[in-house]
Formats: sequence, structure tokens, C-alpha cells
Amino acid sequence: MIHSKQSYRFDWRLATLLFMSWLLAGCGINDIPTYDEQVKAAWGQVENQYQRRADLIPNLVETVRGYAQHERETLTAVIEARAKATSIQVDAGTVDDPEKLQRFQQAQDQLSGALSRLMAVSERYPELKANQNFLALQSQLEGTENRIAVARRDFIAAVERYNTEIRTFPGRIWHTVLYSDMPVRESFEATTQGAEQAPQVQFR
Repeated sequence: MIHSKQSYRFDWRLATLLFMSWLLAGCGINDIPTYDEQVKAAWGQVENQYQRRADLIPNLVETVRGYAQHERETLTAVIEARAKATSIQVDAGTVDDPEKLQRFQQAQDQLSGALSRLMAVSERYPELKANQNFLALQSQLEGTENRIAVARRDFIAAVERYNTEIRTFPGRIWHTVLYSDMPVRESFEATTQGAEQAPQVQFR
């Protein structure tokens, strides 16, 4: 009989614990860390796509140089912009460093501008535009710019979701009680006109 009562108490406590866990989960106690992970995952995709673009640029520059050696200023601008963009070391922690995020964004925007000028220059060289290597690089760059635009959009959406959660009820309560060390996050902003859109690099 004693064993039965102890078992009953144990079952009641377990049931209460399970109920409270379910109740808390239903109140969104896990939403903030979940959205935090989504922000970091989205940022990882932004990093990946910008790195992919950086990896394409050396071959692109060398191909253009072979047909447009006199465009030294434009080629140099692309090389220098790439060097500056890749010199800023970023990781998941960058999303918590607004100043570093802004420097990274500005460097990438400068590289986008330099690439756009390079593409405009390439229009003056029909033989370059017909080069198979150049056409392949052009296609890869176009695809990468589109993926960058998508990755940036997803990151902005993830940051907005996370920030909204910690500023509104009931997330604001959980943020105050359990997650006060998790800050409001900065997002990408358009520092140049049209910066939120993929650069137009089509030659057709």
C-alpha cells in the first residue's frame, strides 16, 4: 500500500512536470533561442554566397585583362575592393557586432559597385563577350548575385522575426527573465541606392 502511494505521488509529480513543460513550450519559451539559431543560419548563407563571389573574381579579372589590358584602373578597383571585402573576417558572432556588420556590408557594396563598372567596360570588347570562359564566369556571377540577394533577404527576415519576438509579448517576458544576454540585432541596410537588389550583370 505504501509503495502504491509513493508510486502515485511520483506519477503525479511527473505528470505535473510534463504539463508545465508543455505549457511553457506553448507560451513560446523556446521561440527566442529558435529564432536566434535561424538568424545565425541565415547569416551563414550570406557569408557563403559572398565568399562564392569572391572566389569567382580572380578568374573574371584575368579573363577581362586578356582582352582589355587598357582598362587598368577598373581592374585595379575590382582587385582592391575584393581585397578589402575579404580582409574583414566574419563569423556567427558578427551578427552581435553592429559596427563590424556595417563595415562588412559597406565593403561588399563597394565590391558590387566595382564589379558593375567592370561589366560595363566589358561591353566595349566584342571578342571578350564571345569568349567561352567569360560567358561561363558571367553566368556563375549572375547566379551568385541572385543567391546573395536571396540570402540577404532571408537574413533580414530572420532578424526581423527575432527582434519582434524579444520586443513583444510574451517573448519580451522570456527575454527579460531568461534571455537578457541576447541583444537586439542589426540587419542589412541599403547604404547605396538599389543595394538591396542583385546587381544587373547581363550582357545580352
